[in-house]
Amino acid sequence: MRAATLDIGDTHPPRTARLVVATSVGSALEFFDYTAYSFFAIVIGKLFFPSLSPYMQLLLSVVTYGMGYVIRPLGGLIFGSMADRRGRKSAMMATVLLMALGCAVIGLAPTYATAGSMAPLFIIVGRVLQGISAGGEVGAGTTILAEAAAPARRGLFGSLTFASQGLGVTLGALLAVLINRTLSPEQIAQWGWRVPFLLGVLIAFVALFLRSSARELDIGAAPAPPAQAVRRPADHRILSALRDHIGKLCFGTLLVIGSTVCANIVTFYMPTYAISVLHMAPANALTAAMTSGAVVFVGSILAGWLSDRHGRKTVILYSRLALVIVLYPAFRWLGEAPTPSNLILAVAFLSALSALTTAPSITMIPEMFPARIRASGVSIVYSVGVSVFGGFAQASAVWLIHVTGSNLAPAYYTIACILVSTVALLFVKDQTGRPI
Repeated sequence: MRAATLDIGDTHPPRTARLVVATSVGSALEFFDYTAYSFFAIVIGKLFFPSLSPYMQLLLSVVTYGMGYVIRPLGGLIFGSMADRRGRKSAMMATVLLMALGCAVIGLAPTYATAGSMAPLFIIVGRVLQGISAGGEVGAGTTILAEAAAPARRGLFGSLTFASQGLGVTLGALLAVLINRTLSPEQIAQWGWRVPFLLGVLIAFVALFLRSSARELDIGAAPAPPAQAVRRPADHRILSALRDHIGKLCFGTLLVIGSTVCANIVTFYMPTYAISVLHMAPANALTAAMTSGAVVFVGSILAGWLSDRHGRKTVILYSRLALVIVLYPAFRWLGEAPTPSNLILAVAFLSALSALTTAPSITMIPEMFPARIRASGVSIVYSVGVSVFGGFAQASAVWLIHVTGSNLAPAYYTIACILVSTVALLFVKDQTGRPI
């Protein structure tokens, strides 16, 4: 049975706003927290791995960051299936609660000075909880926005997933700037780095309230099958997706790789790169990160609108070709002239191209699957693609620079991932403007 859709365009603005805010706040929180971790990665490395060299401190810090991505497929399996079987709203409520718990664990984690070698385990546990939450959050949230929009505006509504992530990055970077400007390095090391994670707990409960009061979250959800049908193996949503749609899952995952690697390198790694490789002041790197988040927020909405007018494939293809062309010159230019203005210009331009390729890609994924397994399919594709490549994009960049001795290694890595990922466009059907 085809899921009902609701054209929440200009005819129901209050309903539209309620749906968008309730759905998007989770993604914003996720990237608010990830941004905070990225910006305090050097501090966290020193506090939790003090006996190691600065290189190993940073590497283990970003590897720990990547642990949250490795576990995402588990969250995708759990909450994607829940969203398809019990409704989108129940999954969205569960994921935000788990995100709050992960934020609390990291925010209250004892450092090496207090807990010794056990200290890193608290960070890992917190990142794992956040990763499980994020694995289901994007699948359910993207599915809700795709199902709620009219076919002609699905790209615009789907783009709000990545746009909200850009907003989360901006707010996370802004908070990091305030912390760095108002606290001394000693205060940051003592307690200042914990503030974003504890604030994330409060934001999570605001998200929980919004979602609990938003009935529109289950608009478009496939009706639950009879109880006796649930017991049949054929009705298991995850197994059904793996059995009947394995090709779509593979090509969808491949499509996600290019977008997620680019987003992680440009938005999350570039500030760390500016500090650790280009030896720029943290304030300059954070300003660039805020610029990236703002550009992603605006650029994603523009990308969604363009994809509705010109097709998802067209926007994705041209933006990826542009990225392949400009990534190497951008990194080389920064290496030769590492000024704050050049950093901001490079990050802004790369972030705009990243938004143009990522926002239509996110919308394209739910269009590939039938309503009955849509949240499961999106969760699997997104969580696997992000966990394998996106989560360790920063660690790969740090390691490649160390091994090759070239500060341009992150550009080579990103270009290779984009080229391989773009092959998927040949096999994914463009459903722009068509009912799903």
